[in-house]
Amino acid sequence: MTTRALIFASAFCLTTLAFAQPTTNSPDPAAGAEMTGTIKEYTAGSALVLETLAPSEPVQFKLSKNVTYADKDGKTIEAAGLTMNQKVRVHYTKVGGDNVADKVTLIGN
Repeated sequence: MTTRALIFASAFCLTTLAFAQPTTNSPDPAAGAEMTGTIKEYTAGSALVLETLAPSEPVQFKLSKNVTYADKDGKTIEAAGLTMNQKVRVHYTKVGGDNVADKVTLIGN
């Protein structure tokens, strides 16, 4: 009886571990990912800090040399169109320990 209980417990633990593994559909920031939030800080041509939903800490992005900016319709805009407290979607890649943004899209307030 003890052997059966031990086998059952072992099988349960292995099954639990199998379900805890990340899926292949999980976004890989090294390959590119997106994040939505409100602009908390913005330094033209250099950096962007997004405030995301609580309880997350603000997320800092470095801006790529080739970063593009778009309005909510997808039309290209100038970087000057970005202001504090605007809601945006940032497409970025993970380079080393940095989040490097290559596209910033306005999505309204």
